[in-house]
Amino acid sequence: MTPDWPRLARLSWVRTSLAAGFCLAVLWSLWRVPPASLDARLVRDVVLFVCLPGALALARGRNLGWRVDRRALRNTVALALFVTPFYAVGSSLPTIRAYYPMWATDTALAVFLPHAVAQFVVAAAAETYYRGLLCVGVRELGFKSVFISPVVYALHHVHKPPIELLLSAPTDVLFGAVDYRSASILPSVVAHGFGLALLDWLVLHPPVIPTATVVRALSWLPVPL
Repeated sequence: MTPDWPRLARLSWVRTSLAAGFCLAVLWSLWRVPPASLDARLVRDVVLFVCLPGALALARGRNLGWRVDRRALRNTVALALFVTPFYAVGSSLPTIRAYYPMWATDTALAVFLPHAVAQFVVAAAAETYYRGLLCVGVRELGFKSVFISPVVYALHHVHKPPIELLLSAPTDVLFGAVDYRSASILPSVVAHGFGLALLDWLVLHPPVIPTATVVRALSWLPVPL
């Protein structure tokens, strides 16, 4: 299934974004990549989540949130500071430590830094799709636009640890709300990209917070930790 660009050109921008978003979600699911290959994942996500939505937005004279201004920078710092403790706590959980890093790396900077950069690009591509095309790009819908991407994201990430899947919806809504208020995807790109690098780095080291302490504090959650 591929996007019907001539037909999309006759639709309103909101309908075009949602139709293209659906087609890209299907293509993403059909385009299989080796799970252990970060390079293959990077190519797929950049093509589907950056190049195609970017070409569509350029053809229609629209903005996917690729902008930087004072408000976006301020909200980027605020969101990054807010989510950092959650990454620190999450890195102590057994299911998270068993799942991450998603792609092989180690603490040698010559290995970890290229890994972190490639992973940041994957995160930026994801944010261009989830928060750009499906949130900031359809801000004409009003604030309810922030509730579109969490549904698609959850369907694409059902294989993630249960605790992460449980928190994905509120996290997506938070990221979308900040990007919506910023009219920019910069906050979620930085929080997601640097957050993944931080999580990998923490998982590769002894837990910042003792695992038993975190598990005991979160034992009331209805999912495995």
